[in-house]
Amino acid sequence: VTKTCSPLMDNVIDAGIITVKRANEEKTTKQLHGTTRALLATMVEGVSKGYTKTLKIVGIGYRCALKGKTLTLNVGFSHEVNIEVPANVEVAVPDNTTITVSGIDKQDVGQFAAVVRAVKKPEPYGGKGIRYVDEVVRRKEGKTAASKK
Repeated sequence: VTKTCSPLMDNVIDAGIITVKRANEEKTTKQLHGTTRALLATMVEGVSKGYTKTLKIVGIGYRCALKGKTLTLNVGFSHEVNIEVPANVEVAVPDNTTITVSGIDKQDVGQFAAVVRAVKKPEPYGGKGIRYVDEVVRRKEGKTAASKK
């Protein structure tokens, strides 16, 4: 993974430790210093551990399948939704309602997971849709529940 840094930042590698040094003490340079340090930290963590996002499909008849490098989603539309998997992201489908997105770049993993989730976001009334495993969907009561009071 490669990222380009600002010329105001000087990245020094010494004995396996990466140090970010800034050129001056201006506010924007200080902000850029923190951003550069955080990006380097996520790059190191991605290469050493990797990043994973797990999505769950909730709904009767909703399912997914992986055919080569194409993720196929059946989520209540009149047609299947096919999404091409990017080269730097790995997708696994352990069962037909679970999608695991993994890779070494945090931004790419999160972006692809967000694209898949955006196909059918979880709705608050029935709870159906594609959600992250750790996501809590706030449920609302429908009109009939409110009128029976």
